[in-house]
Amino acid sequence: MIKRLMQGAALGLALATFGAVVANAVQVNAIAILVPEEGTDYGWNQQGVDAAVAAANATGVEVITAEGLGYGDIRPTLRELAEEGASLMIAHASGYNTAAPEIAQETGVPVAIVDSPDALVPGLVADYTLSGHEGAYLAGVMAATMTRTGTVGIVVSGEPPSWNAQSAGFAQGVQATNPDVKIVYAVIGPAAYADAAGGNRVTAAVIAAGADIVFGQGNGSSFGMLQAIETTPATDGGKVLFIDVIGDKSSIDKGYLLTSVLWDMTPVYTAMIEDLENDTFGTKSYAIGLADDSVRLLQTDNIPADVWEQVMAVRQELVDGTLVLEPVFDAEGVRALVTSVAE
Repeated sequence: MIKRLMQGAALGLALATFGAVVANAVQVNAIAILVPEEGTDYGWNQQGVDAAVAAANATGVEVITAEGLGYGDIRPTLRELAEEGASLMIAHASGYNTAAPEIAQETGVPVAIVDSPDALVPGLVADYTLSGHEGAYLAGVMAATMTRTGTVGIVVSGEPPSWNAQSAGFAQGVQATNPDVKIVYAVIGPAAYADAAGGNRVTAAVIAAGADIVFGQGNGSSFGMLQAIETTPATDGGKVLFIDVIGDKSSIDKGYLLTSVLWDMTPVYTAMIEDLENDTFGTKSYAIGLADDSVRLLQTDNIPADVWEQVMAVRQELVDGTLVLEPVFDAEGVRALVTSVAE
């Protein structure tokens, strides 16, 4: 479904005036974002759509949202959006990384793709390889501090670079806090982003292996993970807690949500619009991080005050640079950091 949202005319006029005085600047009138699932998943798809709307509001341009496109060929949708006047098309799924640059070359309309820092084309193709690894590290510190069983789990719906970086960051946070804590790692499937049933099954297996805190990374599959956590007790008979990513599921939580590594892509999309206006689009990859709170941890009632204080102290070390954490984007690097891999 493609939806158009009009922004304030006054802001648009101001941007038009600005664009007119910048040499060779591109006039951005509308941006489009394409997502594989509906923008109501409290995660990757919703945060992408919400951030695109917020960036459009901040810069006074129109936003077109194309939701529920699946993971197949999106070339027809890209062509349609280009014909509708999109000045920038944000292809918000790694499965779109081939089609989007092809259509950018064909139509001349710039695109942004994910997890492809080597695919930059000045003025035409930009990359945003987003990593919440610093936030995941903090979640690992929290998990290692709070586990009762001495085992925590990581369940992922695939192994794209962004998930890998967070899995590695989480494992590093656990190890730095308590190296005796075991880490069980499980993959639902090679691209099981929407597989809620698989998320339920694999998460239950990780809990059976001893995990009482599970770090889950999925889109629709995360609802299955949460269902397993709500219905499966830990091996010590107590409650299992869930660490989510990207979005905030507090409104649907039944008391099992420990925290979430929240992402805010608004600064990324806003920078893309500004770079198009300034003729610097496609010359760099965009990132998120702790320093501007585009990556942060969700605070819930399940986190004791002293644990939160400890985690925030580590956050400050990361922001100050006294603690440096390099992202690990490959699956092999992740598997080298965990105790066991559940098959």
